[in-house]
Amino acid sequence: MHVHTLDNWQHRHEFSVKNEKGERRTQYVLILTAVTMLVEILAGSVFGSMALLADGWHMGTHVAAFLITIFAYRYARKHAHNPAFTFGTGKVSVLGGFASAIALAVVALVMLVESTYRIIEPQTIQFNEAIAVALLGLLVNIISAFLLKDSHTHDHHDHTHDHHHHDHNLRAAYLHVLADALTSLLAIVALVSGKYFGWNWLDPIMGIVGAIIITRWSYGLVQQTSPILLDASIEEDYRNSIKESIEQDSDNRISDLHIWKVGPNHYAATISLVTHFPKSAEYYKELLSSFNKLSHVTVEVNECKEKPCIASIT
Repeated sequence: MHVHTLDNWQHRHEFSVKNEKGERRTQYVLILTAVTMLVEILAGSVFGSMALLADGWHMGTHVAAFLITIFAYRYARKHAHNPAFTFGTGKVSVLGGFASAIALAVVALVMLVESTYRIIEPQTIQFNEAIAVALLGLLVNIISAFLLKDSHTHDHHDHTHDHHHHDHNLRAAYLHVLADALTSLLAIVALVSGKYFGWNWLDPIMGIVGAIIITRWSYGLVQQTSPILLDASIEEDYRNSIKESIEQDSDNRISDLHIWKVGPNHYAATISLVTHFPKSAEYYKELLSSFNKLSHVTVEVNECKEKPCIASIT
């Protein structure tokens, strides 16, 4: 029986985003948002402003989104070494971002429906009180946006020196705050216009405009997260570069190549190759050492005993 340690041959599976600062600041934003949500919903109901009510409802769904964000951080950390997860918990934050994107879409739909109703059935608005509360909401959103803004994001599209640090979980929370800031700003514009120019119709129109913009943000976040959750492959150029690095050595031919994301910043790869002159798996991994996106590489080496030996990639 093999009695030596296997540490040198085992892979680590810690592909989750560790962002203690982001998690802590999300908690602060959660508290701010929850308090402001209650104030805006109450004030919007009392003062009759659809724009203000929309902002309050928005904040309600964002409270849920921030809870998802915090849960994703804690769940990923707690289960980081759980063998039940084949490649660790790197996709938990991505799943949190996807769930938040769906929440954004739901908010936009509710805003659209209610705003349309308010166009058909106009409501009496108490402008002074509604404007004051909307200004409070905007102030809270601006503070929250500064708390959540990630100033350490780097995205360099270089095959050999790639630093791609995306926390989709935190980005989703940030987009929720921006959506709140937008609806607060639109509410203020609508309320001021209604007060001084009598444009009461602008209040529900602003709700519709906000719904359209938020839907676009939601769609963008879904586009970022869904390919990761569905194990989409890496960019074609990067994939071809990996293939070339293997095949330009000796008479190697890649017969099977799969590359997919196991976390926001990490890719796994399984490579099956055919050659007349087989070497150790470590030799072929060394050929790929400059590809920093690859965090988990498995190589299968097949000796070709026929001449010529031709393989086609699948």
